[in-house]
Amino acid sequence: MARRGGPVDAERGRLRAEAGDDPSLADLVRCLVVPYAALLDDAAGRSYLRIVAQLRGRFAAWRVESDAATTQHLAAVLDQIESVPSAPPAIRRERVVALIMLLTGAVAERARRIDDGSGNELDHDAFVANLTAMCAAVVTA
Repeated sequence: MARRGGPVDAERGRLRAEAGDDPSLADLVRCLVVPYAALLDDAAGRSYLRIVAQLRGRFAAWRVESDAATTQHLAAVLDQIESVPSAPPAIRRERVVALIMLLTGAVAERARRIDDGSGNELDHDAFVANLTAMCAAVVTA
């Protein structure tokens, strides 16, 4: 997990720095989606994506159970995302967990379809744009 997670988190940090001092919600979500979806490019990355999706029962405890060395930027971006909606803290936390579940589930399903050759209707860029929009919508529901 650390072998794949470390580089993904480093890319999250790079994208977050590029987004500047006042990023939009879409910018923040893109910091999560783009590097994660990039793992679809090779078989080992797709295996990682499918394994992460199988851990969904532990997503609610991500802050406690995550390896701090590979989730530093993830935590920072998710904290910023969690602060966006004007809702009670428990609702905001639930939305972050739902965002994580949507992100990991959708990318894992795309990985599965790539691996089994069943194809995908959207090209990679359209998939990333659509997933970014859906994840942002979860936060502002």
